Amino acid sequence: MRRLLLVLPILALAVAGLAWWRALPPAVAIALATTGPAVEAVYATGSVEPVQWARVGPVLRGRVVAVLVEEGERVAPGQVLARLDDREARARADEAEVRAALAAEELARVRPLVASGAVSRAEFDRRESEARAARAIAEAAARRLDDYVVRAPAAGVVLRRDAEVGEVVDTTAAPFWVGETRPLRVTAEVDEEDIVRVAVGQRALLRADAFPGRVMEAEVAQITPMGDTARKSYRVRLALPDDTPLRIGMTVEANIVLREDPEAVLVPPRAVVEGGRVFVVEKEIARARRVEPGVQGPHATEIRRGLAAGEAVVLDPPPRLRDGQPVRLTP
Repeated sequence: MRRLLLVLPILALAVAGLAWWRALPPAVAIALATTGPAVEAVYATGSVEPVQWARVGPVLRGRVVAVLVEEGERVAPGQVLARLDDREARARADEAEVRAALAAEELARVRPLVASGAVSRAEFDRRESEARAARAIAEAAARRLDDYVVRAPAAGVVLRRDAEVGEVVDTTAAPFWVGETRPLRVTAEVDEEDIVRVAVGQRALLRADAFPGRVMEAEVAQITPMGDTARKSYRVRLALPDDTPLRIGMTVEANIVLREDPEAVLVPPRAVVEGGRVFVVEKEIARARRVEPGVQGPHATEIRRGLAAGEAVVLDPPPRLRDGQPVRLTP
């Protein structure tokens, strides 16, 4: 009985202490809403390429016997870049030329005989048809020799050369890249969920590993009408200024600016609770307020409506915090 009597006062004190603790206003940390820049953007990745360029390869499979240009060299339209081994094709062309010449000589021999009746008109017509066919075959074989020559499709600079003498190149290969070094653009892929918000003329902010800490600008110049159904993305071309430090082939991260506010109201992300609410402290009273969050970053969240700069908001509001409840401010 004595033990029970001792325990009861202790329990009473504990209950009283708990009630007292619950009656205390919750302790909260606050932060002031500030102003600063907020940028809403669509993220994309891409690579730098010339506006005018082409991959150049052979029209048939063959072994390279001569490479006639170097990287960085300017070439004219139709200039020979490389030659493939055409010995067999040239032999066939020579043979076809000989056959065509013989057929032409035979036709010339029998032509006078038609008038005398020594050769019938039908026989002459047959030989004339054979001569024309032989000439057509010889001319086609001669034209096919040009398939063993890789030519520049347009004027430009040899941006890249991947062909060496002795290599066998296929029709799927592109041993030469020919184009102009300026102007440049970024070809980026934008997710299909975001493409409806992208428009020509929008500004884009670029980052590249080659230039850490530096932000470069571009502009949306073109949006391809048809997307990639497998990747669920659309191709977007970003025009670069002539003085861009980016080089052909570099990869970049792009943020296409949809909206920007240089004087946006900003609060720490910890102040916004689920459902778009904040608690504003007014004379040590917490007031629940519904707000419209905007751009959300790792260090700040934009508040588009419902809050003014300079107001104090609760950080990490306690679950038991209610509208109109007194609070204690922690240092």
